[in-house]
Amino acid sequence: MYRYTLFDRQQVRQRAAQYRDQLGRHLAGELPDELFRPLRLQNGWYVQRHAPMLRVAIPYGEVSARQLRTLARVARDFDGADPRGGFGHFSTRQNIQFNWIPLARSADVMDLLAEADLHGIQTSGNCIRNITTDALAGIAPDEIVDPRPYCEILRQWSTLHPEFAFLPRKFKIAVTGASEDRAAIGWHDIGLALVKNADGAVGFRVLVGGGMGRTPVIGTPVADFVPWAQILAFIEAIVRVYNLAGRRDNAYKARIKILVKAEGEAFVRAVHEEFAALLADPATPLIPDSELARVAACFADPVPAAPTREHANGGAGTTDHPPAFRRWLERNVHAHRLPGHRAVTLSLKRAGQPPGDVTAAQLEAAAALAERFSAGEARVTHEQNLLLPWVREAELATLWTAAREAGFATPNIGLVTDMIACPGGDLCGLANARSIPIAAALTERFEDLDLQHDIGDLALHISGCMNSCGHHHSGHIGILGVDKDGTEWYQVTLGGSDGSAIAGAALPGKVIGPSFAADEVPDVVEALIDTYLRERRPGERFVHAARRLGLAPFRAAADAVRRSTARAEALPEAA
Repeated sequence: MYRYTLFDRQQVRQRAAQYRDQLGRHLAGELPDELFRPLRLQNGWYVQRHAPMLRVAIPYGEVSARQLRTLARVARDFDGADPRGGFGHFSTRQNIQFNWIPLARSADVMDLLAEADLHGIQTSGNCIRNITTDALAGIAPDEIVDPRPYCEILRQWSTLHPEFAFLPRKFKIAVTGASEDRAAIGWHDIGLALVKNADGAVGFRVLVGGGMGRTPVIGTPVADFVPWAQILAFIEAIVRVYNLAGRRDNAYKARIKILVKAEGEAFVRAVHEEFAALLADPATPLIPDSELARVAACFADPVPAAPTREHANGGAGTTDHPPAFRRWLERNVHAHRLPGHRAVTLSLKRAGQPPGDVTAAQLEAAAALAERFSAGEARVTHEQNLLLPWVREAELATLWTAAREAGFATPNIGLVTDMIACPGGDLCGLANARSIPIAAALTERFEDLDLQHDIGDLALHISGCMNSCGHHHSGHIGILGVDKDGTEWYQVTLGGSDGSAIAGAALPGKVIGPSFAADEVPDVVEALIDTYLRERRPGERFVHAARRLGLAPFRAAADAVRRSTARAEALPEAA
C-alpha cells in the first residue's frame, strides 16, 4: 500500500483544521449555508434525508487493517444515532459512507480520520472524485501493468487542484491495468486502460464521456496510446476543455458526457490541440521516472511467493471438506499471480443487512482477518464487498472457518444475491424510491444456495433514482426506483454490462416495459429468471441468453406478473 509522507499527512491534517474553522464559523452564524455548503461538500459532508452523510475516500480501494479499525470507531462512536446501531456502507466507487453523524461532531471525525491517513476530501462537489481501479490490481494473473502507482500519482495531482475545484459537475476517473476490465472504465468521465505498444512501452488508452444518470453513455475513445509520462498532461487537456465548454446552466446537462455527445469530433480535436499546447510549454509537468519509481516502491509485494501445496486451494482437491467450503472456493476465491496465493472476497451480501453495509463489529472483524491472513491489507470492490488480496493457499480452510464466524463467508459472489444497491429513499434525500426493501425481498426470495448456483452468474443492480448510484444501467437485470404521484414504482432493464468478461463490453440495459409496483418486483425478477432457466442452452449465462432471445419473452413473463396482480386486486375480498 502507499505510505503517506510527512507532506501527505500535513496536507490532510491542515485540511481537517481548516474545516474545523469553517464549521465553527458556520455553527456560530458567521458563515451562511450558501457559502459553507460547497466547503463541506468538498470534504465529503452531505445533508441527507435524516442526518448528515459522510463519504470517506478509499483511494483505488486499498485499505489497511488499521484504517478499518478507525472506520469501525467512526461507526461505533459517531454514527450511533443510526437506529440500527452504527453502520458503514461501502459504495460502488470504493468509498465508505456513514449516514447518522451530527454535523456538530463532523470536525472531530475529520481529525480522527486524518490520524489514520483517511479523509473525505473531494468525495463530493464538482471536482475530480476518488480514483478507482480493479480490486485485483497488482495481483491479477491477466494484469498487463499494475495500475496502483498511476492511480496514486493521479490522486496526488488531482487532490486540491486549484484549477479543477469547481468544474461544471462531478468528475470520475477509473483505471484498469488488466486484459479484463473489472473497473467499469467505460462508465466513467475518463476511463484509462494501461496498455503496451509493439515496443513494449507503457501507455494509456483513453475513453472520455462515459456515465449513467438520466442519459446512459459509454465513453468515447479519444486516444489509443498516451505515453505514461504524459498522462497527467492529457487528462489536464480533457478537463480544461470541459471546464471551459461544459454547461453550467443546467445540472442535468453539465456532465462531460453531454459535451462529448454534442461536440463529437470537435471535442476530440480540442483536447488534442490543448494537449499539444501543454506539451510545448516547458512548465507542463510530466511524470519523472524517479517519481514513478518512488510511488511504485510502495506497492512491492508484502508477502513472498509461497510453494504451491500438493493440494492447492487449502486441500480443495480432497474430499475432506464440506460442500459449503467447496462452494466458497468456487465463488469467493480467485486466482493470483503469486504462486501459492489466492485472493478471497468477503461477502457483504447476506440476509438482514443491506448490500454493502457493515457494522462497527464487522469492520473490526474484517481488520482482524486482514491482519491474520492478508498482510494487513484489504480492498473495497466495485460490487460493494471486501477482498483479501494476499492469502496463502495453505490457509484457505482456516480463513473460511474464521470468515464464517464473522458472517463473511456466504458463497454467493457473482450470483443473484450478490447484488449492488444504493441506500435509496431510506437515507438519501435525492432518491425517488427505496432500494433496501427491494434488495431484502430479493435476498429472501433467492436465499436457497442450490437455486443461486443453478442460476449462475447474474449481476443484479438496484438504484433508488436516476442518479444511478446502484449502477442499474450496467446490471444484467437493472432495477430503477421512480416516483409516480408520491408512490414508489420500479423500472426494469435487461442485458446491461459493466465491461467485465462475463457480459462483454460496457452496455446499458434495455427497458422491458412500464414500471412495476414495489410488491411486484420480486415476482418480476423471478419470472425473468424462470424464463432464462426454461430457455437457456447448456452452459449459457443469463446475460447471454437475454441477448440471444431478445426482450420479447422476458417482457411477456414480466407482463404476466402485472396482469396477475391486477386480477388479484380486482377479486372481491373473502367474507
